[in-house]
Amino acid sequence: MEPQEFVFPDAVQNPKHILVCLPDGLRELTLVKQFLPNIAELFKPADIVLLSMPGIKVTDIFPRKGFQIISPSGEQISWSGLAKTAFIKQLKDLKIDVVLDLNLQTSSFTSSILLNFPEALRIGRGNHRGNPFYNLEIKTKYLRDERNIYRTILDTISIMKNQQVA
Repeated sequence: MEPQEFVFPDAVQNPKHILVCLPDGLRELTLVKQFLPNIAELFKPADIVLLSMPGIKVTDIFPRKGFQIISPSGEQISWSGLAKTAFIKQLKDLKIDVVLDLNLQTSSFTSSILLNFPEALRIGRGNHRGNPFYNLEIKTKYLRDERNIYRTILDTISIMKNQQVA
């Protein structure tokens, strides 16, 4: 993957297509659901696609209004848990410019998505050891309080979006 150069806060100002990687736990999904209006407002008027983890159907609990929801099927995932090439192509056809990873756990599926969007701004949480999949890591003082971790990530992006662009 060739790293892209981003200039902040310009990089978050006017994205057109956002991919939000959702967590796999029911508790975390419930928390993220509460932040969907914030995400929609933060990135308005961008198209927002919610990507669930393999095997998890979120269409029953998440609102469809204003969001496209993609739930990968078993055929779209390799035996190792990585997204298959055809599924990556389906996502690339959406012309994603920002990937917001709200999955707070390590996931080979999410990693395979992040690594296939080198041209996109990839945002995730800091405070953890891991591979450098993000070009913007947002650290918080919270280690296990998911609600405040999500709030901090979105608040930080909001502050950056409201900065004066030179």
